[in-house]
Amino acid sequence: MALTHFSNPSSPLVRNHSAQDGRFASAFAIITRAIEDRVFPGCSLAVTHRGELIAHQAFGRFTYDATSPEVTTANIFDLASVTKVVATTAMAMILYERGVLDLEAPVSAIVPEFTSAELVSADASRARVTLHMLLAHSSGLPAYERLFQRAKTREQLLEAAFATPLIALPEMRAAYSDIGFIILGVALERLADESLDRFCQREVFGPLAMAQTTFNPAKGLREGIPPTIDDHTFRHRVIQGEVQDENASILGGVAGHAGLFSTAGDMALFAHAMLNGGYPILRAETIALFTRRESAPEGTSRALGWDTPSPPSQSGKHFGMRSFGHLGYTGTSLWIDPDRQLSITLLTNRTWPDCQNQAIKQVRPAFHDAIVEALERSDRRAVPETIL
Repeated sequence: MALTHFSNPSSPLVRNHSAQDGRFASAFAIITRAIEDRVFPGCSLAVTHRGELIAHQAFGRFTYDATSPEVTTANIFDLASVTKVVATTAMAMILYERGVLDLEAPVSAIVPEFTSAELVSADASRARVTLHMLLAHSSGLPAYERLFQRAKTREQLLEAAFATPLIALPEMRAAYSDIGFIILGVALERLADESLDRFCQREVFGPLAMAQTTFNPAKGLREGIPPTIDDHTFRHRVIQGEVQDENASILGGVAGHAGLFSTAGDMALFAHAMLNGGYPILRAETIALFTRRESAPEGTSRALGWDTPSPPSQSGKHFGMRSFGHLGYTGTSLWIDPDRQLSITLLTNRTWPDCQNQAIKQVRPAFHDAIVEALERSDRRAVPETIL
């Protein structure tokens, strides 16, 4: 089979997945069983290794209804919190390189609403929260708040996010925080004087040829996007082609913590750039800085924006300690191992129909392990026997 270029002309990602069904039979069987067990109705995946796209496959249907459309690799998924790295952290890295983003700048210098007189009088430690802390999830902000229940507009929700009380002193503990990334998204937009979606389209998705990656997919695309939830409590309709996260919905579908949609193929292009020294959007040293695990607070697995493996990890048992990745609530994930030159994208809609099923927590690491073990078997077969 002739290999075809998949990405940029410097070090292109090359399609080479004609042997995937045999090579990854055990890994694909895990996905097939998960669908049979109703862990998720549909899945699209991509695996890159040493500059090649070695797996690109889809399984299942949009829903558990036997008449619903079959998932293909062309289908777009709601990335949920994977937005935090593919959009928000990517934007932060670019602004950092350009000298626009000072990681140690206090949030209040850019978002003064975060330290209004009333808020600081209640908790003076707010003034110590930095952009670094927001990226590292060490700001002391809570993980999640149902801001959408009391905010009806973007402005009201942001006001509520800015006023959210800290639940810990800054840098005293790591607590993954959607609220922190909502605020970070606003700070980055103010630093760039441009919205998150427009900046990322021009500076990230466009240069990487991620043609199917977008916030707020056009209405004409929605029928080709697997639904995420049959929402009976907030929007009272099936959510398909619009962001599942309720806070992001009130924010207009563009937020620092959620809102991005993409395909497995586009995610492979992004991962390849991260493995390719950042070309053409970033420098290698910037990626190294942002993906290095933080030394504090004690016990954290977080880097800047990214997560790192911490046993037991959703990346499985084989990804090395220099690996980095992120999960999304809807059942999406991206994990990258620079030492193996490996990335694995897994996109599902495990939240269909009601977000209750958590079994992906067992399926995801098992799938990752099966991929790595298949690659290790291939490498062993490729080593010629020594002739004595």
